[in-house]
Amino acid sequence: MPSHVLVPFDGTPQSEATLRFVLDEWPDADYTLLYVIDPVTAGFGGRFPGSSETWYERAREHAQEQLDAARERADGPLATRIEVGGPARVIVDVAGEDAFDHVALGSHGREGISRVLLGSVAEAVVRRSPTPVTVVR
Repeated sequence: MPSHVLVPFDGTPQSEATLRFVLDEWPDADYTLLYVIDPVTAGFGGRFPGSSETWYERAREHAQEQLDAARERADGPLATRIEVGGPARVIVDVAGEDAFDHVALGSHGREGISRVLLGSVAEAVVRRSPTPVTVVR
C-alpha cells in the first residue's frame, strides 16, 4: 500500500474520478494534488506585451480554485502543489522526489489517431515514472 500518492489534478471528470479512487483505495495514505499549468495552452495570447503575465496569473488563480474545491470535497488533509511546464515531464519530475511512492492519474481515453497526434500524458508518465503508476479510466 502506498504511503504518499501524487495525484495530478486538473479539475476534469477524469481527475475527479482518480481522486475518489485513491481516497477509497488507500484511505491511510498521504496525498498531494499536483496541478500543472501548461504554457502551451497560452496560445497566441502569450505573444503580446503584458499578456503573458496576465495569462499566468489567471492560470494560477484557476489552478488554486480547482485545488481548493478538491480539498473541500475530499474531506480530509490534502497537500496541493502548482507547477508550470509540460504535464508529463513535470509529473515525472515531481514523482521522482523522495516523498512519493506512487502516482495515480486519470486518462482522457483518447484512442487511435487522436492519441498518436496529441500524445498521451498518462502513457508518457507510465513509461517514464520512477515510481509505480495507477491509471484510472
